[in-house]
Amino acid sequence: MLNSNDRAMVVPIINSIGTYVYLVDVLEDGTFCFFAFNRWVDEDIVKNVNIVVGRRPEETMPPEAAARMNQHFRQCATDRTHVVFEDAIETPTGRRWASHFLSPIFDLNGRIVRIMATVIETTNRKQAEQALQENEARYHALYDDNPARLTTLNPAGTILSINAFGATYIGYRRDAMLGKSVFDYVHPDDRLAAREFLHAIMQAPEKLHYAQFRGVKKDGSIMWTSNTARVSNDRQGAPIILVVSEDITSTRELSEELSYQATHDSLTGLVNRREFEHRLRHLLETAKTDKIEHVLCYLDLDQFKVINDVCGHTAGDELLRQLTRLLQAQVRANDTLARLGGDEFGVLIEDCSLAQAETTSQALCQAIQDYEFPWQGKTFHVGVSIGVVPLTATSGTVTTMLSAADAACYIAKDKGRNRIHVCYEDDVEIELRHSQMQWVNRLNLAISENRFHLYVQPIVSINGEDERAKYYELLLRFEDEHGRMVCSETFMPAAERYGLATRLDQWVVQAAFAWLNRRPESVKPSLRCFINLSGGTLADDAFLEFVIGQFNKTKVAPDRICFEITETAAITNLTSAMRFIDALKRVGCHFSLDDFGSGLSSLAYLKNFPVDYLKIDGAFVKDIATDPIDFAMVKAINEIGHVMGKKTIAEFVENETIITKLREIGVDFYQGYGVGRPRPIENL
Repeated sequence: MLNSNDRAMVVPIINSIGTYVYLVDVLEDGTFCFFAFNRWVDEDIVKNVNIVVGRRPEETMPPEAAARMNQHFRQCATDRTHVVFEDAIETPTGRRWASHFLSPIFDLNGRIVRIMATVIETTNRKQAEQALQENEARYHALYDDNPARLTTLNPAGTILSINAFGATYIGYRRDAMLGKSVFDYVHPDDRLAAREFLHAIMQAPEKLHYAQFRGVKKDGSIMWTSNTARVSNDRQGAPIILVVSEDITSTRELSEELSYQATHDSLTGLVNRREFEHRLRHLLETAKTDKIEHVLCYLDLDQFKVINDVCGHTAGDELLRQLTRLLQAQVRANDTLARLGGDEFGVLIEDCSLAQAETTSQALCQAIQDYEFPWQGKTFHVGVSIGVVPLTATSGTVTTMLSAADAACYIAKDKGRNRIHVCYEDDVEIELRHSQMQWVNRLNLAISENRFHLYVQPIVSINGEDERAKYYELLLRFEDEHGRMVCSETFMPAAERYGLATRLDQWVVQAAFAWLNRRPESVKPSLRCFINLSGGTLADDAFLEFVIGQFNKTKVAPDRICFEITETAAITNLTSAMRFIDALKRVGCHFSLDDFGSGLSSLAYLKNFPVDYLKIDGAFVKDIATDPIDFAMVKAINEIGHVMGKKTIAEFVENETIITKLREIGVDFYQGYGVGRPRPIENL
């Protein structure tokens, strides 16, 4: 349903209609509430529109009147057709009658979301009927001047009489229409329905009958009319049909406009996400019932944000409009192209094999890649990543299919962008991404419930030169829903991918400083804690301020803290890493380069990092007792580190044999299960 902002958009539109109009929302529970009124509402009927808007009829009207009103609304919503009823209301100036012409408003999926009522006061007509009984002359005057078309027909549809206004309104002289068939003035596509309407009138002559048709004026223009009819008798007792026709063209156009707005994107004119999901749901149903295969494509533009940032949102909007036309040229007329979000599009390819859809997706990708966007004398290029998912009899729900397509799209991005990823059955990469997405929800819940814990693992001098020194690496553990501790290697990839890593790093720093602050030994040079940081955290200026704030807030000495950053993260975020290290080195912190040797540019970048420790990648350390190449690698890294004045730490040390080899090489420190397993920090 529309919100108050949407109401502010709708009211000026219905104000343009020169008669009293109100809109009614069809609520999910089958009840109705008033949504908006135009400016023509009579205060004698509705004293205060603001009190009525948003409330149900039974909350604002006498019980009997509300019951009648709800009955007509329900008939319109149930029969999915136009309903006309006449009702009276007691006002301070007396009883007033009005005809309510109800028009259902559909979305493109055929669901009724709102009812529009055009109200034409008929008090004068009621009074005129009484006057006509008293004075035939006055009756004819009122008849000819009535601002509606009043027609009498015989059962075959021949026009017996028509008022002067009605004839003139559609461009004819009254005498020229007499004796003609009324169907001559009905749109060809509606003539069959008009004939059925006359037949229904004669079948139930005791009832009032209502219908809407398109009429054709003499100048060829089309008009919608709401027609009310009943059977009467002429002076000889022969049956005749009395028809009152009101022009509701503006009401119909407004109804169609509102339906369009509810299902389309205002910028591109494509269907919006809600309508896209409706159509996707329908295709999933046909895939199951009719065994027809369809395909869902999820498109995310690459480098669109650059154009928005450099050229502004006006350029971004224009690019989206141009790309819309480009994409429309690549898909079939019966396929659905939608804008799903800011720079995201979706395509539903009906009755199509996965191989055919892959060809179409490649064409979409190539078209966008080749497109040049000119703006203010410059030319820009964007790309697109596309996830392709089949819709078959075994497919899941709308939510799961969109999730799979989104995951496939981001796999395409991860593989280099401007490409497609087709989600085949048992796609391992999709399962991995789904697993990571599930971790996001679990981690957010764990953060809110404070289910994280610090563990410590000792780092020992290999020659026992300083037995008083106590070095520990702080390790993050997640307590799952069953009370089991999960190591960070399991959930940190998901946390880094989905932007949670910095929040976890902040939790670790805060928890570590709080623990150190409660212990006098935290200010002694014998204790040093190694804290791991993620790559994204290095680029977060707010995190740097947070760390400095923790030092100011607590009694923890900066030289008791050694931050660990991986070689890969440091190289990827070189400028940010250097700024981060420089700021905290000035405070007095130490730094360690973790997993050293795993990257391809280790030695080239090492001299640029003012770190104090090199942690030699455990992949080289664990086999140095049996693999001469690993032995040589560890030895080379250790020698280079020492030449640069850095201490070295070997990881994954599991037995005395490895310790002997490390001692032979001259490594400074080591850690691993051979020294001590991780344990809760509270047990230290």
